[in-house]
Amino acid sequence: MFALQYSQFGPPGVLGVGEAEAPHAGPGEVRIAVRASGVTPSDGKLRAGALGDRALKWPHIPGMDAAGVVDEVGAGVTGTALGDAVFGLVDIARLGGAAAEFAVLTAWAAKPDAFSWEQAGAAASGIETSTRVLDALRVTAGTTLLIDGAAGGVGSAAVQLAAARGATVIGTASQANHAFLAGLGATPTVYGPGLAERVAALAPGGVDAVLDAAGAGSLPDLVAIAGDADRVVTIADMHAHDHGVRLSHTAPGSTATPGYAGLPLAASLAAQGRFTVPLYAVFALVDAARAHELSATGHARGKIVLTVP
Repeated sequence: MFALQYSQFGPPGVLGVGEAEAPHAGPGEVRIAVRASGVTPSDGKLRAGALGDRALKWPHIPGMDAAGVVDEVGAGVTGTALGDAVFGLVDIARLGGAAAEFAVLTAWAAKPDAFSWEQAGAAASGIETSTRVLDALRVTAGTTLLIDGAAGGVGSAAVQLAAARGATVIGTASQANHAFLAGLGATPTVYGPGLAERVAALAPGGVDAVLDAAGAGSLPDLVAIAGDADRVVTIADMHAHDHGVRLSHTAPGSTATPGYAGLPLAASLAAQGRFTVPLYAVFALVDAARAHELSATGHARGKIVLTVP
């Protein structure tokens, strides 16, 4: 099969499309003919070597989430058949990534008609991460949630999923993204100095939980706003433990419960017009280096996605 891949850590220029061994669905898995695959900040960090080798197989195929048509069904799989349109997540360390002709999904849901292939291909990682963190923070109806970095891929998913739970959501973003956040269901405010005062004005009763999706060094302020480090979870600040904050991830050794249940839920909400996947940019697979460069700026409003021919 053809696949996006790299054989050494480095800048986006190490990426190239070449031949690779096709994976096959094992027990409890499905293989898809990929139509689209999202690009996440973690993809760039992994490519650059910032996350260590993670026992990667070389050459490494990037991409954590994808959408496509099922062409192999593993033993024990029920409710999914050949030809079904699905979106989901790969086990990138064990099976390789999703930016390829074929990918094996370990968690998936039926693609709703409301999602384009590009939206579906970029959806799963943000949904899983958001669900995992919202569960860890015990976000339910009546919760007031602050999301720092609410306009990105995870933040925009978390806004919608938290609102669907009945939470009140305050989201930080640049002024240019405030209308975007309001359209997703959040009350927007700018990030940076004075955040505590701005949040206090928006939530006089205080904030119950905080999700740091930005990793911009704001944890001391976020802990002060929450009043308790246990009410703050970050997905992006590697210095979390210095502040007594939980760092949520699903890398080997993690004890976090994956948010796979969020996939069918988000699909159902999308069918009701209550969940969308905002797309920031779409690139062809051969232009993956440009996609990674854009992702590295940290200013994407929504998702960056690669289409697979």
